[in-house]
Amino acid sequence: MSHLDTHYLDTLNFNADGLIPAIAQDHATGQILMMAWQNAESLRLTVETGTAVYFSRSRGKIWHKGETSGHTQIVHEIRTDCDRDVIVLIITQIGGVACHTGRTSCFFEKLDVASLDWVAVDKVIKDPSEIYGDAVKVDAPHTLIKPDNSKVIGELDRILDERKTADKDSSYVSSLYHKGLNKILEKVGEETTEAIISAKELQLVRATGDNDEHAKADVVYEVADMWFHSLVALHQLGLSGDDVLTELGRRFGLSGIDEKNARTPKG
Repeated sequence: MSHLDTHYLDTLNFNADGLIPAIAQDHATGQILMMAWQNAESLRLTVETGTAVYFSRSRGKIWHKGETSGHTQIVHEIRTDCDRDVIVLIITQIGGVACHTGRTSCFFEKLDVASLDWVAVDKVIKDPSEIYGDAVKVDAPHTLIKPDNSKVIGELDRILDERKTADKDSSYVSSLYHKGLNKILEKVGEETTEAIISAKELQLVRATGDNDEHAKADVVYEVADMWFHSLVALHQLGLSGDDVLTELGRRFGLSGIDEKNARTPKG
C-alpha cells in the first residue's frame, strides 16, 4: 500500500484525543498479549512497516514496540470492530515477551472469585532486568523502581557487552552490532538531530507561555536515545561508558578554558 493512500484512517472513530485502543493478539495461539493506544500516524507506520507502532500517552509521542527491549511485533493482519473504534493487531511477538514484567502477556492476573483478589497466574519468562537492565526493574506487577543513577552507566555497559553474543533477531542492540559501525553512527546522528529538534521545540513552547511538561519530557527522552546509541558505538569500538566517566572525572577541578588550551592540536 502506498504511504499516500490513507483513506482507511478516515473511516475509523478515534476518540477526542485522536487515539484508538489497539489490542495485540498472538497470530499462532490467539492469546491476547497487550493493549496500547494508536493515533493515525502510528497506525499508518504500522501499516507501512509491518511492525507494531503505538502512541505513548505519558510521553506524548510515537513508540515502536521493542525499540528498547528488542521485542518487536511482526504484524500479520489488522482488524477493527463493527463500530470501528478498536484496532486488533494479529502479531508474532519476537522474543515471546510482550509485557514489561517479562511475561508473555500483560493480562497475567486473574480474579480469584473466592477472595476477590487479583492473582498472578502466568510465570515470568524473562527477568525484566535482563531485558531493560536496572533502568526498569519490576518489584510488583505494576510497580517500576527507579535505579540508583550512579549505577546506570555500569549496568548499561554490562548489558551492551552481553548483547554482543545475543541473537540479532531478538535483540535490537545485537542487530545494530551485526549491521556494523556505520549503521550505529547513523543512528547516533539521527538521535542527535532529534534531540536538537526537541530542544528547539521546548524553547518555542516556553516562548509562547504554554505548558512545557510534554516538551521537557521529550527533550529528556531524545537525549537518552542519543546517549544510549553513543554507548552502543563505544562498545562496538571496544570502549565503554566508564571510559567516558573516567575522562569527565579527570576534568573535575580544571578550568574549562585551561583544559581546552592544554589539548594536543590535531593534524
